[in-house]
Amino acid sequence: MIRTTPVSMIMTTPVITLKENDNLDIAEHLFKANHIRHIPVVSGFYVKGMLSYSDLLRLSFADLAENQDDDTDILVYKMFKVKQVMTKNVLTVSSTSTIKEVAEIFTEHEFHALPVVDSNRLVGIVTTTDLIKYLLNHF
Repeated sequence: MIRTTPVSMIMTTPVITLKENDNLDIAEHLFKANHIRHIPVVSGFYVKGMLSYSDLLRLSFADLAENQDDDTDILVYKMFKVKQVMTKNVLTVSSTSTIKEVAEIFTEHEFHALPVVDSNRLVGIVTTTDLIKYLLNHF
């Protein structure tokens, strides 16, 4: 069953997205408010890149000083646009790709999220968490 189940059965939709010219403080707000770790960057429905919460943490000063408030991070985040930090040339899968194929991509490339694209349109996102939840429900 897992070998032939399409990713459309486990993908998240609708997808929270960012635009290339959004500031990183907007991204941080979306990550925290929605309890997510990956956000596709789009132009219309076309995927231009992917931003992960880890990308933001690389720019953060949170680990440098214990008593530092969030104001410094917000200032840094306002200095950059999403397009400056995002991963470009993102690998995508279609909604008909199998869960097995997605699992193989996750293992081979060490990704944790893949945009799901049909006819050049973003239709969903699939993450390692989606895959684990699916497996837990079936075993």
